[in-house]
Amino acid sequence: MPTLRTLSLVGAGLIFGLWLGIADAREGRQLVGTVTHVRDGDTIVVNGVPVRLNGLHAPELREPGGPAARAWMIEHTRGEQVVCQLNGDRTHDRWVGVCRNQDGDLAAQLIAAGLGRDCPRWSGGRYGRLEKPVAAAMTLPAYCLRR
Repeated sequence: MPTLRTLSLVGAGLIFGLWLGIADAREGRQLVGTVTHVRDGDTIVVNGVPVRLNGLHAPELREPGGPAARAWMIEHTRGEQVVCQLNGDRTHDRWVGVCRNQDGDLAAQLIAAGLGRDCPRWSGGRYGRLEKPVAAAMTLPAYCLRR
């Protein structure tokens, strides 16, 4: 049987998780905060919470264009306030969502800059019209293709 101390620690952990904004990431949950780190072109960290930008394919850091996509994301987000609409999904350690800064949807901006591609399986094709011809050289991973 759990002790009062154990229950108190569990309760404190739940409160801390809610405070971080990650304990309840149901669809429609909003995460508002400052971008504290940029992992790569499609993953940012908002107030310590990793967020995978939904519907965006950006090259990995070791791939051509990967460092440029990350540099763009750093320039346009780091230290800035963003609003992320989380969809409740997780991939690895990241929540998935659409994030916006003062200029709008971050995924749309990166794709319009020619540094990423629409990932139609997850975006529903909403970014396809923004793709630049130069981005066609970026091969879409299998997880982006419709099933």
